[in-house]
Amino acid sequence: MFERIAALVLLANLVVTCAWSDHVTAQSVTSLPAFRQLIPLPAVVEPAAGAGFEITPATTIRVPGGDDQLLRIGRFLSDFIGIAAGPEPPRVEQGRSNTGAIVLQVGEVSQAGAEAYELTVTSELVTVTGRTAAGVFNGVQTFRQLLPPFLEHDGVRADKNRPIRAPAVRIVDSPRFGWRGAMLDVARHFFSVEDVKRYVDLIALLKLNRLHLHLADDQGWRIEIKSWPNLTVHGGSTAVGGGRGGYYSQRQYADIVAYAADRNITVVPEIDMPGHTNAALASYPELNCDGKAPPLFTGIEVGFSALCVTRDITYNFIDDVVREIAAITPGPYFHIGGDEVKTLTPSQYVEFIERVQTIVQSHGKQMIGWDEIAPARLLPTSIVQHWRPKTTPAEAVARGAKVIMSPAERTYLDMKYDPATPIGLSWAAFIDVRDSYDWDPADALAGVAESALLGVESPLWTETVANMRDAELMAFPRIAAIAEIGWSRGDQRKWDDFRIRLGAQADRWSALGINYFRSPKIPWQAPPTVEK
Repeated sequence: MFERIAALVLLANLVVTCAWSDHVTAQSVTSLPAFRQLIPLPAVVEPAAGAGFEITPATTIRVPGGDDQLLRIGRFLSDFIGIAAGPEPPRVEQGRSNTGAIVLQVGEVSQAGAEAYELTVTSELVTVTGRTAAGVFNGVQTFRQLLPPFLEHDGVRADKNRPIRAPAVRIVDSPRFGWRGAMLDVARHFFSVEDVKRYVDLIALLKLNRLHLHLADDQGWRIEIKSWPNLTVHGGSTAVGGGRGGYYSQRQYADIVAYAADRNITVVPEIDMPGHTNAALASYPELNCDGKAPPLFTGIEVGFSALCVTRDITYNFIDDVVREIAAITPGPYFHIGGDEVKTLTPSQYVEFIERVQTIVQSHGKQMIGWDEIAPARLLPTSIVQHWRPKTTPAEAVARGAKVIMSPAERTYLDMKYDPATPIGLSWAAFIDVRDSYDWDPADALAGVAESALLGVESPLWTETVANMRDAELMAFPRIAAIAEIGWSRGDQRKWDDFRIRLGAQADRWSALGINYFRSPKIPWQAPPTVEK
């Protein structure tokens, strides 16, 4: 009996969701209720009767006593609301509340998975319940999207003529994939700590939960290694085009990691090897087989550099680098790159990968590598990141490997939207926002079932991307498409529905100051003028 009831409830929820999708395509963007503008698309949305919840000067945010994680999430929400409803941000208090509050709590929810949550909005109370603190944070980000976009402006002041209200609704939600990532290349062009934190904030809104930092390449070494200081002093001194470089001290890197963790994002550090290593080779001649340091490199060609894989000092170097970075990276992953190596024989390359993965494992981390690592004998914990068109890691999957999906022709944010895009490359494809959205990871690779996929990740390489405005132009709106692919069920996603919801983001993204690409295929809502 219970199974039959559960099946009927699920069917009813699917009918509601499908009706929403069919109806939303016929509406203008400006008339969409807030709960029909959400990205990523939730699993279940049930509109409720009533005017919804209004945030007032008396509104408090309530969290259980002694839960530091929920306390931090409560403060995040309070900081977001700020002084838009009263002279002070909403108070974050510990304990229960029956009315007039936003309640954050960990508890049972009907969806499976650690990141699942339920969000209920009534006229008297907002309740966000997550299976874990990560689920609560996801629910808070959904609640944020239910609130008026003008809150995204810094320092919005209270105005009695401008109520802050969320519609009455019940949302039950959980992600399709556990890995929903964005990669930022800070090696070709350097991005400051504040730049990276801004990127963290923007991807957190979309419920992405991995930030893959590409920390070293031919053009620059961007993280302090105390046992090899010339890596940053010399190797970090330049960038593509000869511009000024830069690097993160270990304290700055740890600050980024902590900032991301407070937003449910795990940082994945990458030190590319054995290729893409000219910055390291220029810094330490002993890493070269001829013992001579090459000059610093400021171009964008690839495949010409490689560590000397026959020297023991190379592996001592790698051990030191992995050890120091692992010690300040709480997350379980370490990315070793492994791509585009053209100067080693296949046997040299495979031997190198197999030796390095034991080094990574010895420091308590799981190795990740681009899909060139697939022919090696990978440990059960090692992960393949698929990127190359017309290749498949099916052999590695058959031996137990898991896969992150980053097909270049769909997910690479450094590709131009069209021939007129002022920056970007086009070797993989011109990638319009529909190209980023209209595919399914489970169908993309022959011989690779969905059960072998950890999720999706969208890389932003920076050969032509010199600053955050460039990065935002190339990432938005395509990264929203990748976020929905990672979160929402494939049978729920429809392009005609997504493009309408995407167009409705215009006023929120404008309030956030995002330099997004106004794709002509999206019905962008004209952002209103808001007085702060």
